Amino acid sequence: MRPRQSNFWKVFGVPLGIGLLSAAGLFAALLGDGGWDSLSWVGLGIPAAIGVWGLLRRP
Repeated sequence: MRPRQSNFWKVFGVPLGIGLLSAAGLFAALLGDGGWDSLSWVGLGIPAAIGVWGLLRRP
């Protein structure tokens, strides 16, 4: 018999990445102006775009 493979990363990998990206964007928004604002736009814009893409993709 083969050992059973874990599905942890298959299930939680993408949501964990989206959460970390959102947290980094929020943290960057709190740090300051200038480049931090750009980083926060990217960090918060990508998860929002992924959410909108998922909603528009539904049949």
